[in-house]
Amino acid sequence: MKLSMRTHTCGELRAGAIGHTVTLCGWVHRRRDHGGLIFIDLRDRWGLTQVVFNPESAAEAHRLAESLRSECVIAVTGTVGRRPAGTENRKLPTGEVELVAGSLTVLSRAQTTPFSIEGDDEVSEDLRLKYRYLDLRRPELQYALAVRHRIAMETRNYFDGEGFLEIETPILTKSTPEGARDYLVPSRTQPGSFFALPQSPQLMKQLLMVAGVERYVQICKCFRDEDLRADRQPEFTQIDIEMSFAGEDDIFDLVERLMARVFKTVLGVEIAIPFPRMTHADALGRFGSDKPDLRYGMELKNVTQLLTGSSFKTFASAIEAGGLVKGIAVPGSAGASRKELDDLTAFAVQQGARGLAWFKVRKDILESPIAKFFTPETLAALRAALGATEGDLILFVADAPKVVYAVLGSLRNRFGRTPGLVKDNTFHFSWVVDFPLVTYNKEEERFESEHHPFTAPKAEDIPLLETDPLSVRSSSYDLILNGCEIASGSVRIHDETLQHRIFKLLALKEEVIRERFGFFLEAFRYGAPPHAGLAIGLDRLVMLMTGRESIRDVISFPKTQKASCLMTGSPSPVSPEQLKELKIKLQ
Repeated sequence: MKLSMRTHTCGELRAGAIGHTVTLCGWVHRRRDHGGLIFIDLRDRWGLTQVVFNPESAAEAHRLAESLRSECVIAVTGTVGRRPAGTENRKLPTGEVELVAGSLTVLSRAQTTPFSIEGDDEVSEDLRLKYRYLDLRRPELQYALAVRHRIAMETRNYFDGEGFLEIETPILTKSTPEGARDYLVPSRTQPGSFFALPQSPQLMKQLLMVAGVERYVQICKCFRDEDLRADRQPEFTQIDIEMSFAGEDDIFDLVERLMARVFKTVLGVEIAIPFPRMTHADALGRFGSDKPDLRYGMELKNVTQLLTGSSFKTFASAIEAGGLVKGIAVPGSAGASRKELDDLTAFAVQQGARGLAWFKVRKDILESPIAKFFTPETLAALRAALGATEGDLILFVADAPKVVYAVLGSLRNRFGRTPGLVKDNTFHFSWVVDFPLVTYNKEEERFESEHHPFTAPKAEDIPLLETDPLSVRSSSYDLILNGCEIASGSVRIHDETLQHRIFKLLALKEEVIRERFGFFLEAFRYGAPPHAGLAIGLDRLVMLMTGRESIRDVISFPKTQKASCLMTGSPSPVSPEQLKELKIKLQ
C-alpha cells in the first residue's frame, strides 16, 4: 500500500521494524502522562501503536504532546523501539514495540467528543446517530464496514467467474404495487406525475432476461416506505440475481456456493452445503415461524388428539372450534418463578393468545395449577409427546392454528436468546420452500401475493387458481440464517396469459393492469425465457456475520426507526420556490 504523509499504518509495526525511522498519522486514542514521559495510543483504521514522548530527547515534541487531547489528528516521526520487558501488550499486534517520537505535527485539534470513542460506556443510539462520523471511528463499526466491503468484493468476483454481468437498473422508475409503500419523486417537467424509487429491480431484471442477458447480478439500493425495526431500513442494499433457463435447484446451488465462499474467505468459517430444505407448512408446524432458527430445538409438538374430550375448558373449547393445542419444552426452565410465569403469560397474550398453560417437569410429576384436570396417564402422555425431561418447563397454547404458531414461535425465539443456549459464531442455514401463492386480506376482501405477483405457481397447482387459490403453492423460496430471512426469491412467470391470471386473482382492474404493467406484459409476447432469481439482503448478512443486533450498525449512515437522519436533519421542509417549481401545494 503506497502512503504519502506516513510511512506505515498504526497497525503495521512489528519487532522487525525496531531501529527504523518511521512516520505515523492518526487520531489520539488515549493519552497518559507518566511524570516526565507522555504515552499516546495512536489510532487509524488499521490499528493502534503506542507512541512515547521523552522531554530529554525531543523537548518540542513533548511540549506539543502535553496539549493533545483525545481525537486530535497528528503526524509523528520517530524511531521504532522495543517496549521495556513486562510492558508488552499481548492483546495488540503492535504490542511488542513503540514509537519513540522525534517530531510531532498537529494536523487537526479536536473538541471534547459527545461520547467516548474508546470506552464501552452506554451511549444512546440517538446520540450515536447524530454524531455518526464519530460513532464510525469505533473499532467494531470499522470492522463491520470492512466485512461489508469484503463480502461485496467476494460476491462480485464469484459472479464474474460464474458468467454473470453486473448491470445497473433505474433508480427513478414507475410506481407498481409490490407489497410495500413506494417512495415517490415528483417530476418537474411533467407536473402531477411521479417517479417511484424501486422497492427492488424486479421488473427490470426480468426484462433483462427477456433481453437475452441470461445471467444478471447487481449490488443495488432498494427503497420501501414501511414501518421500521432492527432489521429494516427505508433504504437497503440487495445482492440481486436473475438467471435464464434455470429453476429452483440452479438457484440453490449457486447461492449455497456463494455463501460457502464468502464465509470461508471473510470469516474463515467452513459452511457445509447443501443446506437443508423444509416446506413452509413444515416450518410453521415444527417451529411456529417461516424463518426458524435451527441452532436450537424446542420444536412445537401437536397434542390435540391427546386432549380431545379434555375436561379442561380452555383446551376443549379450542379443539371444538377446530383449533390446535401445541406445546414446547423449554430445557432447564422448571425453576421459573411465579412472576416469570406471569410475565410469559402476559407476553403470550400480547402475541395474540387467550392464555398460556404451563407445567413444570419434576422427577415423577407435571406440576401446574391445571394438573388436576388431567389423569396421570394423560400427563405422562403429554410429557412423552413433548420429549420433556426433569427440570424442563412445558408451555401450551390452544387456539386457531395461526395464533398457535405465532405465539409459540415467539416464545421459542424468546427462550432462544437465553445466554449459553447457542454457541458464538454458529451459523445455521436452511431453505424454506413451497410458500402459499396468496393470502386473503379480510379487511380489503381480496387476495394478496405472499411474495410478489410475478412468482410462478407450482405447475401442478395452476388448475386451482380460480377454484381454490389458497391451496396453490408458489415456486418461491427463502434462505434463512439463524432465524433471519437473508434472501428471498422464486421461479418467475414468463407467460403473459398466466401473469394476467395472477393479476386478476389479485383483483387488479384491467385499466390498472394496462397502465402499470402493460409494458411488462408486452415484452412477454416477443419470446421470454423461463427464468428464476433471488435477492440477498446484504445488510442483514453483514449484521449476522459481524454479530451485531441491528442492521443500523452495518450501514454507514442509517435512519432511525422513524425514518429520519439525526445527523443531517432529514427529511426536512423545502423552500416555497421548490414546491412552486414542482407544481405542489402543501395542505
